[in-house]
Amino acid sequence: MQTGPHDPRDIPILTDAVRDIAGEVSALDVKSVHAAILTETLELADSLLHQAAKDIEATLFERVFDRLRAQLPELVDRILREHAAQNAAPQDDPKDHG
Repeated sequence: MQTGPHDPRDIPILTDAVRDIAGEVSALDVKSVHAAILTETLELADSLLHQAAKDIEATLFERVFDRLRAQLPELVDRILREHAAQNAAPQDDPKDHG
C-alpha cells in the first residue's frame, strides 16, 4: 500500500497488478485478459488524447484572444491616425489641371 501522495506519472506495472489479484483468480484466460487489457488501454489512450487536444485548443484559443485584446487598441489607433492624415492632406482639385 502507498503511504505518500500519488504521483500521476507513476504508471502501474502489470506484474504488480497481477500479483495483487493472484489469490483471487487462479486460472486466467490469457488471450481474453490480453484482449481486454488492450481494448481498455486503447480506449483510455484515445480518450486522454482527445481531452489533451481539447485542452491544447482551448489554451491556444485563449492565447489568440489575449493577443487580440492586447493589440487591437493600437491597431485601431494606428488606422484612425492614418485615415485622419490622408483626409487632412490637400486634395487635388481637378479644376487646377485644366
